[in-house]
Amino acid sequence: MRANRRTDTKPELALRRALHRLGYRYRKDYRLDLESGRRVRPDIAFTARKVAVFVDGCFWHACPEHGSKPRANEWYWGPKLIRNVERDRVTDAALILAGWTVVRLWEHVPLDEAVATVVTALTATSATGQARPGPPQPGVPQPGVPQPGVPQPGVPQPGQAQPEHDQSRESPGPPDDSLG
Repeated sequence: MRANRRTDTKPELALRRALHRLGYRYRKDYRLDLESGRRVRPDIAFTARKVAVFVDGCFWHACPEHGSKPRANEWYWGPKLIRNVERDRVTDAALILAGWTVVRLWEHVPLDEAVATVVTALTATSATGQARPGPPQPGVPQPGVPQPGVPQPGVPQPGQAQPEHDQSRESPGPPDDSLG
């Protein structure tokens, strides 16, 4: 079981890359010490927006679609997988009680669907006033950011007459060494 990764699984890496490409920044495998005394390590944590994302493996978290039950050592694996699912539910409840939004994704969920789920959770938390808005969306004007084709005050536009050069604003030349 040493070869089984706790972090940086392929589905998790793909989701992180896609979110980073969209401009979202996050913490990976970030330990949260909740007030209830419980310690939680979401796969991806958006700390400012209080969104915790878990990418659950189908085997380890007993996926109803793809989770397989081992035939060998069933006496060990059956209770172990049930405990994993119970621990997930307790973790979800503790995070929700602490004010976090929990997103749980199965490893078999298509990447675009997983990204859309996480972005929806992030925009929902920012809409409730819990944190700042997401990354700039293409085609949506952002306050304080110059927009192409929109005249900016004090910035000469192409085809406009340039203002006369003002001598009074010119920096003085080198000091005159003559005393006279």
